[in-house]
Amino acid sequence: MAPSKSFVTLGMFIIDEFLFMDEDGQPTGRTLEPQGSRIGGGGTYAAIGARIWLPPPQIGMIVDKGTDFPNSIHERLLRYGNEMWMFRDQPHCGTTRAINSYRGELRGFEYKTPRIRLTPKDITGTELARPKILHFICSPGRASAIMSEVEEGWKPITIYEPIPDRCVPEELPALKKVLPLISILSPNAEEALSLLSTPLPSTKNSIENAADRFLGFGVGDEGSGWVVIRSGAMGVYLKSRDTQGTWVTAFWTAKDGDKIVDVTGAGNAFLGGLAAGLVLSGDLFQATLYATISSSFIIEQEGLPSLTRAPSGTELWNGDEPLKRLEILQQRNEK
Repeated sequence: MAPSKSFVTLGMFIIDEFLFMDEDGQPTGRTLEPQGSRIGGGGTYAAIGARIWLPPPQIGMIVDKGTDFPNSIHERLLRYGNEMWMFRDQPHCGTTRAINSYRGELRGFEYKTPRIRLTPKDITGTELARPKILHFICSPGRASAIMSEVEEGWKPITIYEPIPDRCVPEELPALKKVLPLISILSPNAEEALSLLSTPLPSTKNSIENAADRFLGFGVGDEGSGWVVIRSGAMGVYLKSRDTQGTWVTAFWTAKDGDKIVDVTGAGNAFLGGLAAGLVLSGDLFQATLYATISSSFIIEQEGLPSLTRAPSGTELWNGDEPLKRLEILQQRNEK
């Protein structure tokens, strides 16, 4: 029997389409190539965030291939490692698609096709069963349903990423219900404040207060869990009930504006990197450094980063070595 995966995401694979408009709703003329076939989905970005650090056999994700699944996308995914993808044919429907609309600075997201949602039952009895770390992106109510399917005797580290459109005050009671079952809760700053009815814009003080409130609701078994709030250019704030809160700086900052091309998927990749960092270091602070580097590679271009190899055999992401970036970030955040 094959050993269990280190990291599995229940996030979906999506084919993304994009619409760019000005503040008046008129098309800007901006396009992405190839049209209609850009790889997307929070699960995909989380898997790539983990892949930056871990070999393909340690990572798992289901990719549902509808009747319209482009061969070019299949080939692109295989470049990152065949062993990390569990392809499932869906002969009676199309691949899940969504449209990302940008109107000025406002971003919208809407599914164009029915979603094929994943739960632990989908990985039971497969090579993805019982991973050490399980990641999911959903509403608080669905998070409870997912946790109800975690099999007896399997106690994964759970990384819960609340889905953005359900980060509203009305969802707070459902969130409180599931938090004791969650190892790591990680909204971004705006999502965290929205759940708690805290006014925007976010500040370090409001983010720290939000983390305290979530911890007060009882994250993790007997309150032993962590809150990790992703805060864009401000960095990341992490805290547990028994540790002092810590800020980790972003790798690319405002002065590196030319490096920040597209932040789509950066938060998802962060959490895949967080899982990989936990596997490699066993320490959440160190894992947050790994996660921050994963995000840094995602935002440098539209879509997924490139993976090549140096003559020495070292993997290069966007032509750079992740470990070199990690050393730089560690020096910036020395305790």
